[in-house]
Amino acid sequence: MSRAPHFRSIQYTGQGPGPRVVIMGAVHGNETAGTQAIGRVMAQLDSGELAIVNGSVTFVPVANPLAYAKGERAGERNLNRSLFPKPHPQDFEDRVANWLCPLLAAHDVLLDLHSFNSPGEPFVMVGPRDNDGPLEPFRHEREERALARVLGVRRFVDGWLRTYGAGVQRRLRDDAQLDTVLRYGVGTTEFMRTTGGYALTLECGQHDDPRAPDVAWRAIMNTLAHLGCIDAPRPEPIARDRMEILSMCEVHDKADDADAFSRPWSSFDRVRQGEEIGRRADGTPVLAETDGVILFPDSGAKANHEWYYLARVNSEF
Repeated sequence: MSRAPHFRSIQYTGQGPGPRVVIMGAVHGNETAGTQAIGRVMAQLDSGELAIVNGSVTFVPVANPLAYAKGERAGERNLNRSLFPKPHPQDFEDRVANWLCPLLAAHDVLLDLHSFNSPGEPFVMVGPRDNDGPLEPFRHEREERALARVLGVRRFVDGWLRTYGAGVQRRLRDDAQLDTVLRYGVGTTEFMRTTGGYALTLECGQHDDPRAPDVAWRAIMNTLAHLGCIDAPRPEPIARDRMEILSMCEVHDKADDADAFSRPWSSFDRVRQGEEIGRRADGTPVLAETDGVILFPDSGAKANHEWYYLARVNSEF
């Protein structure tokens, strides 16, 4: 007899005051580097090799147990979209959200551990600058970016929700739908910021890269040391001259299912102004309007959905 998956979190609380930290893996079921790293850190804590001395740390080894059991990205849909509590849940991920969102809201800091499909080096997604705007108001820029710099990676990307929102505005003809569709762009980190906390998504490497769990483990340990949760030296932030800083600035949609890339693009491939990126179904070339970096190319995207993003190199962080 099959059983409905249950949800699991494990908390360790120190005796001293400190931040309430939550660390998650397997928001997408085929991204297991975080799950493996969390298991390794919990084993250290349970054996007494490591101790939480200040604040608390909650581990969620598998955020989406149905997707994890299937070994696939999603259970019934992408958990990392439209992540809000749902009074009338329509699918499994809605039920996850009804458990996960209150858990996130009870914490101050989130580290969400992911991996990606194509070969490439790890990178971290950071949030917006401090602002009081309507899209993504925020007031923890300094703390969030300081944490990002000690995770152990050199590549940083910002601008996700801003760029996604601009694409939504261009795509929609009925402005009354705008708020609903913008909410679709909210995942774990965006939701965490709505609760007054701050959050980072660390992409630890390719799904099957044997180094990815080590990247995740190092990031967890550096996070706990940086925040003073464990008795360990504070990690040194990466030097600014070693950082690659990218700001997402454009999203381009497919106009037709038959639109196609001119070559197999991978995230972080550089493009030059005027370079051909793809062709529309009628043969019209799609050219880069400026020098930039391709992010999240999706050859399988459907018409009127995101095809690829462009980012610009930024000197400020």
